[in-house]
Amino acid sequence: MPEKLSQEIISAAIEGFEAQKVRIDAQIAELRASLSGPGTETVSSSAPLKRRTMSASARGRIAAAQRKRWGEAKRLAAGGSATAAKAPRRRLSAAGRRRIIEANKKRWELAKTAAELEPHGPGAGPRILPPKVRRKGNEGKDKQGSRPLGKPSRLTDIAQNLS
Repeated sequence: MPEKLSQEIISAAIEGFEAQKVRIDAQIAELRASLSGPGTETVSSSAPLKRRTMSASARGRIAAAQRKRWGEAKRLAAGGSATAAKAPRRRLSAAGRRRIIEANKKRWELAKTAAELEPHGPGAGPRILPPKVRRKGNEGKDKQGSRPLGKPSRLTDIAQNLS
């Protein structure tokens, strides 16, 4: 291959590549047309997108809602109360409270009798508890966590010295 290409060779290469580009673009357009189906046009990527518009009534509804929000904020800033529009809380009557208490008592009584009959649930054998888990950082310490295991306390040293 020669080190320096002549102008004629370069211009011929450019023309050949441009012809290939036109042929490839035509094939891409055919494929896009077959993808979208017959009778539909392809959308050019260079075409500007149409902006969506909002109707006047929709803009009015949005403006009214914003005015309501600002009015509420100004009313609160002026010292108004926010609880004026809230509904009063419902209260439990004494009779309703008694009924709930009686129902709970009945439910717990049934639970106690069921527990007495089968202490660990229906069909369960003896209850096996998981091993006691020590807190982090207490590895190698006694129950109080004050001194390492295996090291005698000062009281033990004193008791040994006395005997």
